[in-house]
Amino acid sequence: MLLACGQAGAQTAALDLAHFLPATSRAQATSPADSPAAGFANARVAVNPAAAGATPVGERMCIACHQLESDHFTHTFHALGLHAASKTDASIPVCETCHGAGSLHAQDPTSQGLIIGFTKTSGTPIAVQTATCLACHEGGPRDHWSGSVHQRNQLSCSDCHNPMAKFSGEGLLARSSINDTCAQCHKDVLVQFHRRSHMPLPEGQMSCVDCHNPHGSTTSPLLKTNTVNETCYQCHAEKRGPFLFEHAPVRENCLNCHTPHGSNQHALLVTPLPFLCQQCHSSTRHPNDLQTPQSLISGAHPDERLIGRACITCHANIHGSNAPSGPRFHE
Repeated sequence: MLLACGQAGAQTAALDLAHFLPATSRAQATSPADSPAAGFANARVAVNPAAAGATPVGERMCIACHQLESDHFTHTFHALGLHAASKTDASIPVCETCHGAGSLHAQDPTSQGLIIGFTKTSGTPIAVQTATCLACHEGGPRDHWSGSVHQRNQLSCSDCHNPMAKFSGEGLLARSSINDTCAQCHKDVLVQFHRRSHMPLPEGQMSCVDCHNPHGSTTSPLLKTNTVNETCYQCHAEKRGPFLFEHAPVRENCLNCHTPHGSNQHALLVTPLPFLCQQCHSSTRHPNDLQTPQSLISGAHPDERLIGRACITCHANIHGSNAPSGPRFHE
């Protein structure tokens, strides 16, 4: 986070930033397990299209106005790596690796865009902000960022991450956890996790990124795999099969019967049993409590074993079966 301010405005900027930054001390800074400099050996001054002709001014010039930001930046992985790398190679910049050359900004600190800022109001286009981050963080799980739903909706890296301060040990997030970060926008989904049957996010047994890749994927809901079923099979491998007798709706899409986040029905079902089954199996010819002796053919009687029961009382292997009963999915 970088606010443009001159020498005279540094104190005001510090007050504005105070509630955004965590209460940490320099003693809390920890080095990565490997060499801190390893990932920053090729760091160079970021390119800012809006500041053509600007030249680097060095970290000391930046700190003259941005002491508060520097104090909190010191605790981060970026700071540890850049400082370690700059000790062995004096040409490696620190602040200007991300913010671009600062000479024009130092001369005119109130004009937006002369320095690369990572906020919505910094004057730096989101495309430039993202390109600056991807200069180091390209590839891997970010292969599909371009064209992803987050990218199309003009999210910037700093909407989820804060590289200037250590709020979380998970990817320099701007909130304390992955789930809290996602919940900033996806409040409607957060509510679903408080329903009677839900994925164990509130219990801390999983997180949003167990199923989703927030940096983009080949699927519209940003799944980590290519299909809904493949995502579910990561944990529910016993439902994958192969089965001698497959249940077509199951093979097609788990969401035909289940909701992915939370439900007021048993086992994340979209609607109660037996009504869920009756969406496809509208006529089963089963004697039940809706079929009294008066409505049945002569000689037939309701079966008390079916009254108040669900279909899975008998058809227990509903996801697929290898049993001799075949497509009836009996045990």
